Amino acid sequence: MNTRIIQQRTFSGERSLFQEQDLLVTESIFEDGESPVKECRRIELDKSIFKWKYPVWYSNDITLNECTWMEMARAGVWYSNNISVSDSIIEAPKNFRRCNGVSMRNVTMSNAAETLWNCRDVTLENISAKGDYFAMNSEDITVRGLSLVGGYCFDGVKNADIQNARLITKDAFWNSENVTVYDSFITSEYLGWNSKNLTLINCTIESLQGMCYIDNLVMKDCTLLNTTLAFEYSTVDVEVNGKIDSIKNPAGGIIRADSIGEITLDDESVDTEKTRIICHSEADELAKAI
Repeated sequence: MNTRIIQQRTFSGERSLFQEQDLLVTESIFEDGESPVKECRRIELDKSIFKWKYPVWYSNDITLNECTWMEMARAGVWYSNNISVSDSIIEAPKNFRRCNGVSMRNVTMSNAAETLWNCRDVTLENISAKGDYFAMNSEDITVRGLSLVGGYCFDGVKNADIQNARLITKDAFWNSENVTVYDSFITSEYLGWNSKNLTLINCTIESLQGMCYIDNLVMKDCTLLNTTLAFEYSTVDVEVNGKIDSIKNPAGGIIRADSIGEITLDDESVDTEKTRIICHSEADELAKAI
């Protein structure tokens, strides 16, 4: 297989590399013209700039290193497979849709609104992003280092393993399934509603009415800051360091904390005998059965 090299070129017009294969494009600029890298195979782009819409569509085996998506390079990578992006800046929204095999490392996304939708087999490492609805309905996600500011992230995701994240968000992990978050900081109203198998390990969390309507919530070695009205209608196995400000009508399971500010059990549809609450600060350190 011979790889052709294109260096220091300026491309203009629609579909400028249509159906190309086995190319190395370096130090080049894609100016006006939609879909420059469309229906392509085995393309490597290095130190190049996209300035217009739909840069990579219906393409496979695409590697991008030290590349830049300018603001109008919207809907950047759609319907493509085996995409690797490293040391790059993405200023455009709606990137990565319905892709399989997306790997990103050392990437900054200043406008990540509606990014990573309906993708599978996603690996993120050292990512900084800002924008609402990040990673909606994607599956098989591995995260190792993510700083995200934006509401409604990871809505509907399945099979996610997230470590060392900092999420400043709203309504994170709604409708999700099989998600585990380690060693992370999360501030999110209504965290995790309508999810299934959500596990939080060694996380610091701030949430108003968070962790409700969850089927099988597991929390280990977590800290809750200003977290009120938690666990309503959730089945839980919760272990919290320090205080929980308030708990409201859990559906069942066990909750352990050093102290609990307020417990509300006023819903006749909830069987209170299915939940045990243990306050370690009690003198006898025995379970308080509810």
